[in-house]
Amino acid sequence: MLEFATIKRAVLRAVGALVLLFCVVYAGDYTFLRLRPQRFGTVTVESHYEIHEKNGKTEYDYNPPAPTTCVTSLFPHLGYQPCWYLQRHPDQKIDI
Repeated sequence: MLEFATIKRAVLRAVGALVLLFCVVYAGDYTFLRLRPQRFGTVTVESHYEIHEKNGKTEYDYNPPAPTTCVTSLFPHLGYQPCWYLQRHPDQKIDI
């Protein structure tokens, strides 16, 4: 029968390995982005404001489609979202 301490140690090692793996993948993604000559792209995004009024109603204010700068990487870097994410979510909601 396995002891509680043995199971706890195994779980902590697995969690540590997952955190380390995530850090390595994120750092590799950032390094690859910095070394790539074409690191930015553009995606046309339609944004709209959702304005919550005091009477419980919601007003919608739509903006015309506009090109948005994105990074060609797996994770968000340099203050920009990844292009693959913006291509799959071209409708951006802004709550007010």
